[in-house]
Amino acid sequence: MEFLGGYVIEQTLSIDNLFLFLMVFSSFGIRQSSQRRVLNYGIFGAIVLRLLFILLGVTIVNKFEWVLYIFGGILIVSGINMAYKQEEKDNFKESKIIKVLGGIIPITDTLEGDRFFVKKNNALHATPLFAILLIIEFTDILFAIDSIPAIFSITTDPFIVYTSNIFAILGLRSFYFVLGKLHETFKYVKHGVAFILIFTGIKLAALTFHVEIPTELSLGIIFAILSISVLASVITGKGDMRIN
Repeated sequence: MEFLGGYVIEQTLSIDNLFLFLMVFSSFGIRQSSQRRVLNYGIFGAIVLRLLFILLGVTIVNKFEWVLYIFGGILIVSGINMAYKQEEKDNFKESKIIKVLGGIIPITDTLEGDRFFVKKNNALHATPLFAILLIIEFTDILFAIDSIPAIFSITTDPFIVYTSNIFAILGLRSFYFVLGKLHETFKYVKHGVAFILIFTGIKLAALTFHVEIPTELSLGIIFAILSISVLASVITGKGDMRIN
């Protein structure tokens, strides 16, 4: 049950991450075959980075249990911000990551097929595809700050936290291409994710008062929030179609 809880939380919170990936790829005009290559490398990087994050997090939590309450506060704030945040079209070509990378190694003006690096005038150049990979890895680190503490609300067993995390991440590549076709249909799922963040934050914060919400109840609440957000998206989507 703890593994299932961790898996569902990670998979659910990753939805918002995938929305960002969609925006990054569309900003650079990356074709689908190249997107697959970036996602494959991105998933491998996430597997390594998540292991480091989880081992560090579990060590800190075991030594300083009060850190869980801080994690709870962070999740509640993140959920509220996500619920009220307006959709913005960011220009990822002006990303600070790309500017920093450009100061280390020259970046080509155009894509070079599916390659991350090319040689021009006997000098090694990075391609925009490599810059995109860095953006994907960096955003995964930022989202891990939310998702890993959220799983701590279910369990602090490092094996369960890591395996549930990794199995969820491995499914993201296929889920991404499904989401690319459906992200406009389920417009309220993002709000559902925000409420799940808030709930997991409350679950962690409740430990301050020695109140522990059972894993089974947590799963039920998470599934209910997701179901309501999907149902609301479908109903309003049909209403929009009738109006049009």
